[in-house]
Amino acid sequence: MLVAGMNPCPCGYYGCSKRQCRCSVRQIENYRQKISGPLLDRIDIHVEVPLVDFRELTNDTITDESSAVIRERVAHAREIQVARHKSSKITTNAAMGAKQVRECCKLDSESRGYLEHAMEQMNFSARAHDRILKVSRTLADLAGKQNITGNEILEAIQFRSLDRQLFE
Repeated sequence: MLVAGMNPCPCGYYGCSKRQCRCSVRQIENYRQKISGPLLDRIDIHVEVPLVDFRELTNDTITDESSAVIRERVAHAREIQVARHKSSKITTNAAMGAKQVRECCKLDSESRGYLEHAMEQMNFSARAHDRILKVSRTLADLAGKQNITGNEILEAIQFRSLDRQLFE
């Protein structure tokens, strides 16, 4: 498992609503190009984490899911994956090869359309395509869904934020 972190730009404030980024377009492009495309392709999920407001950090009322509820949902999704892949040596969606991706990640026409549009507009690689399908399959498992829907495809595409062009 690879977990990595990086700032959105050299100063760290690109896209921040609280502070002004002082980097030029060229500086940001140079900074982002230090991470190679093939390396980015191998990272399944890219998540942008904004600054957290002080009030949110000190708020006593927690309305989100508890860790126990999330743990239960993840454990159930893992059981689904183990059952799905019982005839092979793999136990998770992330470990699927091309053959398993084709078998386990069938898309309806709406989902296929979303993925095709993203592939064309964002110039995703074949590796990114498979990563999107694997993440979509996992999102469907977490939601307890038998099939991948457009929502899972769109959410998985959102997790490819570092593949997007910053300035067009």
